[in-house]
Amino acid sequence: MKEGAKTARAGGNAPAVAVGLRGAELLRQPMLNKGTAFTAVEREQFGLTGLLPHAVSTLAEQAERAYRNVARKPSPLERYIGMAALQDRNEHLYYRVLADHLEELLPVVYTPTVGEACAEFSHIFRRGRGLWITPEHRGRIASVLRHVPARSVRLVVVTDNERILGLGDLGAGGMGIPVGKLAIYVAAAGVHPASTLPVSLDVGTDNQELLADELYLGWRAPRLRGVEYESLVDEFVAAVKSTFPDAVLQWEDFKKATAFHLLARHRRTLPSFNDDIQGTAAVVVAGILSSERVTGRQLSGERVAILGGGAAGVGIAQLLRTALLEQERSVEDTLRAIAVIDRRGLVVADAPIADAHKRPFAWPAELAARHGLVPGRRTLLDVVQAFQPTVLVGASGQPGMFDEAVIRSVASGAERPVVLPLSNPTSKSEAVPADVVEWTGGRALVATGSPFDPVARGGRQTRIGQANNAFVFPGVGLGTLVARARMVTESMFLAAAQSLAAQVTDDDLAAGSLYPRIRDLRAVTARVAEAVVREAREACVGLPYENSAIPGAVSRAMWEPAYPELVPAPESKPESAVGAALPAHFE
Repeated sequence: MKEGAKTARAGGNAPAVAVGLRGAELLRQPMLNKGTAFTAVEREQFGLTGLLPHAVSTLAEQAERAYRNVARKPSPLERYIGMAALQDRNEHLYYRVLADHLEELLPVVYTPTVGEACAEFSHIFRRGRGLWITPEHRGRIASVLRHVPARSVRLVVVTDNERILGLGDLGAGGMGIPVGKLAIYVAAAGVHPASTLPVSLDVGTDNQELLADELYLGWRAPRLRGVEYESLVDEFVAAVKSTFPDAVLQWEDFKKATAFHLLARHRRTLPSFNDDIQGTAAVVVAGILSSERVTGRQLSGERVAILGGGAAGVGIAQLLRTALLEQERSVEDTLRAIAVIDRRGLVVADAPIADAHKRPFAWPAELAARHGLVPGRRTLLDVVQAFQPTVLVGASGQPGMFDEAVIRSVASGAERPVVLPLSNPTSKSEAVPADVVEWTGGRALVATGSPFDPVARGGRQTRIGQANNAFVFPGVGLGTLVARARMVTESMFLAAAQSLAAQVTDDDLAAGSLYPRIRDLRAVTARVAEAVVREAREACVGLPYENSAIPGAVSRAMWEPAYPELVPAPESKPESAVGAALPAHFE
């Protein structure tokens, strides 16, 4: 922590923050600014008298005012901009509003609205947040990282902007993804905002529309590839490790081949994981596990068809295989239980497979032939008719792929089929839940990647659960930090999936949902983090906590958005204030 904002003790265990800023400079620091909540005494002490209206507000009163201002905005994108502006002014207030209205505002600060915000980034830009690394920083990335005001960064989320949601290459605008993910980390996991860092590896773009836009703010060049790209990423990872040695790194929205390669290359360099591959997988496995309390099936008896051979689809297959192997199923059994379908059809080993990550899930030609899935007869509908999946997962980014013929065929082979059209944003969903419910006569258990309204049928309302990665990645990140794990294992994601499934209540299932409510996200995250800490210990990659000590360790690490007491310190530079009042666990 820098000298301008030091933690003192204000009696008992409540920390006070010694601040060396005065007047307008203090009001410009979002981690220290209280706005109208500065007391009369603080206004005198910090030279704020006359700079604020007379009335002193509570945080709750400010939160109500701020929420009303955001809620009255006419569109989700305008609400996104309004929330971003609030975050730039007052971070405690921003996270209080977000936490108090999480179910309503999560779709605003993250998917689906964040996709539109990323696409419009250069046109709605107000203020920089995070760090952009470009090829011109080669050889000095560590020094660029040291420009970050905080000196206690514990969590880094990075993207190279090439596969933003289902929207593709959005160049520098992809920064909205790390910013949004870290907002969820703070709201759900209580990771202190001053210990987070969003990063965009702005290595150019092949999006010609962006390159032709005179307002585009990114590195205006074709996307860097090959050895030059890889060496830049290597330098970035090494710089993070040397500059922030206790940090966890989360990879976001990389092209599929790049995503698998970077994860394999760096997961032992520093604790890191890819949410598109592993987080998505965990939330899907959790949904399948929770569905079995309704269907009466067991994981060992499920047949899972996955549409999409990218990062998400193959990640789901990988974690399913891990879960099945844990149940002492053979590798051959797991292969027969999972069918991966890419744009060319069922992945079978009798044709060249360019993407190495798909090869472990390619069916042998003999197995495909036994199902009648010979060359020319391997479409999604062919596979569904022959394989008769009990679970159908969409991770293709192609809207409408689960049409009536596909869904009716799934329903003919399973009494209670599980249908998961996961692609984001909403416009990319493989099916509309109302259609799936209608085509299956109300028998399907449906969850989606983006939020959908409840479905009414036969006098019954079905709540469509959201298979949202937010149920998994905040707990994995927090658990990794608490465990001080040296790597993030596949078994830690399986533990997260099992914990999430266990937290789906009977009431959730009765309402038709395979997942908890978003409003319960913080409590869900704490339990997921505890499971991750236990598994890190069992995998011998984390601290040897006693079971009884884990809940307390997780709870102490979770920051709450509440104003700290500020006490005057000798005057200092504005940039020295950023790391104020980090929780004791992260000091």
